[in-house]
Amino acid sequence: MSRVRVLVGTRKGAFVLESDGKRQKWEVSGPHFGGWEIYHMKGSPADPNRIYASQSSSWFGQQVQRSNDGGKTWAPVGNKFIYDGVPGTHMWYDGTPHPWEFKRIWHLEPSLTDPDSVYAGAEDAALFQTKDGGQSWQELSGLRGHGSGPKWQPGAGGMGLHTIVLDPTDPGRMYIAISAAGCFRTDDGGKTWRPINRGLHSQYIPDPKAEVGHCVHRIAMHASRPGVLFMQKHWDVMRTDDAGENWREISGNLPSDFGFPIDIHAHEPDTVYVVPIKSDSEHYPPEGKLRVYRSRSGGNEWEPLTKGLPQQDCYVNVLRDSMAVDSMEECGIYFGTTGGQVYASADSGDSWTPIVRDLPAVVSVEVQTLA
Repeated sequence: MSRVRVLVGTRKGAFVLESDGKRQKWEVSGPHFGGWEIYHMKGSPADPNRIYASQSSSWFGQQVQRSNDGGKTWAPVGNKFIYDGVPGTHMWYDGTPHPWEFKRIWHLEPSLTDPDSVYAGAEDAALFQTKDGGQSWQELSGLRGHGSGPKWQPGAGGMGLHTIVLDPTDPGRMYIAISAAGCFRTDDGGKTWRPINRGLHSQYIPDPKAEVGHCVHRIAMHASRPGVLFMQKHWDVMRTDDAGENWREISGNLPSDFGFPIDIHAHEPDTVYVVPIKSDSEHYPPEGKLRVYRSRSGGNEWEPLTKGLPQQDCYVNVLRDSMAVDSMEECGIYFGTTGGQVYASADSGDSWTPIVRDLPAVVSVEVQTLA
């Protein structure tokens, strides 16, 4: 029987949760790296035993950890991130220059085919790749060299490259999202990039329809339909059907179109999940009710999923990398909260249960389905 492994990154360590295919009883391992911020963990699709973790500290800096045995043991593999060329500058809207900085790795995205190849999204807004299992990292400098950098700005959490989406049908195509710059796409393996933000509208920037400058919180793709992407933006839930050339709003009947994560059912490419948050200043569920919303029609029509979730006095947040799905026959949905709970649904969201409680604030949740 297949097993499921849930990788949970928190403000004070990493946790590995495993269960059989019924997903009713969970074994919890951790905290690994207790006291350290584990901003993101993700397993390699090419090797179920290989996991990478972004370990960071404002005092000790950034370190990438790697496990070769499914999270039982770990070893540091590299903090050598090499920028190609001279670090550039970005400009704030007041026109004053500020240097690019390296603060942390926000997101790790292993290659679909090679366990030693991994992409890493950094703050400030740079993209790196390793081809030796994390020992060394080279910048894909075409992104920062695109020329629009002076128009990028940090979101509330920093100027992070937080989303990396690989096209399973085209090795040269990749999408990234930056807060707050927007989405970019490469069709040549990262050599050149262009912004794909047409249709986005943001009131908080000088030109609401600008080519860049939008605060995108998360994008998601279903492997069977790589030209269709869904986006949770800083206000607005969006969809593109032409690989990012044009976006349209699909917020529909959501109680709030502000939120952070967005994900897609493993077997139903038009079934989409979001977690609405009250506003950009009040980062908690509307009315204090924790509700996941599901659309079975690819957007516009949304239904609240509440069974097993607290429906009063709940004021947690769900961050952008804190939702994931498994690929079991009955798709499982998982999300973590800043209150330290990880909720799971083994029936596509119809009902939920907390599979672990009282962790440090959860910043990322990823899932591996194991044969």
